[in-house]
Amino acid sequence: MKNSINTELLARYAPHPGRHALLPPLTAQQEVALTCRMLSREGYNDHIAGHITVKQEDGSYLANPWELTWSELTASDILRLDQAGKVIEGAWNITPAINLHIDVHTARHDVSVVIHNHPEWGSVWSAVGRVPPIYDQTSALVDTDPVIYDEYRGTVEDGEAGRAAAGALGTHKWALLANHGVLLVANNLRQAHLRAITLEWRSRMAWRVEMLGGGTPLPAAVAAATGGRTDANGFPFLWEAMAREEIRRDPSVLE
Repeated sequence: MKNSINTELLARYAPHPGRHALLPPLTAQQEVALTCRMLSREGYNDHIAGHITVKQEDGSYLANPWELTWSELTASDILRLDQAGKVIEGAWNITPAINLHIDVHTARHDVSVVIHNHPEWGSVWSAVGRVPPIYDQTSALVDTDPVIYDEYRGTVEDGEAGRAAAGALGTHKWALLANHGVLLVANNLRQAHLRAITLEWRSRMAWRVEMLGGGTPLPAAVAAATGGRTDANGFPFLWEAMAREEIRRDPSVLE
C-alpha cells in the first residue's frame, strides 16, 4: 500500500560508512514527485493548486496530477502529457490551466521545467505588486529580480489569460503574477527547486524585516555575484539533501 512504511526502502537509502553517493538512481517520475514534496514543505501548498511540468527528450511532458496535493503524490501518480497537454499516460487528470505551461514551453525552448503555484509568501508580494528586497544571503541565491505581471485577468485556464501571463514572463527566469501567485522556469529540476525556494524564502524574509520597520538590503552587486555562483546549476547538493529528507519521511514517495 502507498501509505505503508517500506522498511526495505528506508534501509536502502540510509547512509553507510564509506559510501558517498548522495542518492541512488532515480527515474524522472521519482524526481518530479520528490520535487513536489519538497516544494510543498517550502510553502507551495495551496491545496491542489499548482503544477510542475518537465519536458522530456521525446517532446512529451511529465506533470503532477490535478486531484492530488503536492504533499501526497508518489512517482506512480506522475502523468505524461503530449505536446498539446493531453494525458497520454497515467490514471489521473491534468489541470485545465495546463495551457499556461504549454504556452511557456512553446515560447521558451531554452527551458525544460515550468512551475506555477500560489505559495504562501510569494503570493503576498504578488498581491501588493512589489518585488521583495533581498535582505540576506539565502534570498540572493538567484541573480535577478522576478518580473511583475501587474494585471490579473482571471484564472489561467482561460487561454487569453494564460498567454498573457506567459508573455509577461518573456525571457526572464521568474515572475510574480499580480493577485495570483508565481511562475518560474528552469533548465532542470535542481535549478527549478533553487529558484522556487529562493523566491519563497526571499518573500518571507522581506515581509518579516519590513514588519519590524525595514532594514538595509544587500548591495545589488553583492546580490548579483552571490546568485551568479549558485543559480546556473542549482545550489550544490541542496536538491539531493532535500530529496533524502523526503525519502526518510515517507519512502512511498518513490513507489
